[in-house]
Amino acid sequence: MLDSPAFGTNRHCDNPPREGAERKRGSPMSTGRASLLPDERRRLIASRLRQHGSVSVSGLEAEFGISPMTARRDLDELERRGVARRTHGGAVLPGLSSHEDSFQQRLQVAIEAKERLAAEAMTLIQPGEAVFVDSSTTGYVAARQIVRANLQCTLLTNSVPIMELVCELEAPQIELIGASGMLRKLTRSFVGPQAVRGIEAHFADHVLFSVRGVTNEGYLTDPDPLESEVKRSMIERARQAVLLIDGSKLDRPALTQISHAEAVGVILAADVDDRALAPLLDSGIDVRRI
Repeated sequence: MLDSPAFGTNRHCDNPPREGAERKRGSPMSTGRASLLPDERRRLIASRLRQHGSVSVSGLEAEFGISPMTARRDLDELERRGVARRTHGGAVLPGLSSHEDSFQQRLQVAIEAKERLAAEAMTLIQPGEAVFVDSSTTGYVAARQIVRANLQCTLLTNSVPIMELVCELEAPQIELIGASGMLRKLTRSFVGPQAVRGIEAHFADHVLFSVRGVTNEGYLTDPDPLESEVKRSMIERARQAVLLIDGSKLDRPALTQISHAEAVGVILAADVDDRALAPLLDSGIDVRRI
């Protein structure tokens, strides 16, 4: 969502170009949406924001055929109305959070629920299969049970704690493939283009992962865009995506979108009431209460 101001912009210009003159020539959206009145365009932007949780200046520029200046002006107006909260390069819904606790802090939350989720996740894995595991603490607990049981499989992960786990415990039937890259100390995980390429170089039978939050519309979210990229790559390269969530994950959106729940094959849910699960159940996703 990073968006940099164009080089050569004259910030001291006394007569800034009119909105219609700011549109880029040759844009694929130079007709249609590009001719919308500002209020109608802002209504559509607000609708997109409610649907996805966030928008970027560059994305609005491409979709509506407008300049970065116009996109920022629209977002500033939506923020003034209380519809959006401006971020560097875009905007998010006012209630979205970019706060993220450390790995050790999260490991102490919902301990019993994570153990139950991990035990159920193990039943989905057959000997000899390959399994992606993300950097979530729920994923770590699942990997810990797999390693302790010495279940014959290959684990593929960007999580440093899981890598350490395989090194420290006696589990000769566990093969490990680690994705390296830029280290995020907060989550103790490797992220960035190199980590994504490492994931995309492999295929797996399953991915066991968790998220910071699931929106009412079914979008899976995470506070960090780099973590989201790694999780998204795992989902795309796995035959079956298994989402592990507890009651704190629903209706608690974070900053960046990973994917939609429709990309998930199975959702294992611990301590989640029926009302919170209703949107996922209505969509036909295989949701299993643990």
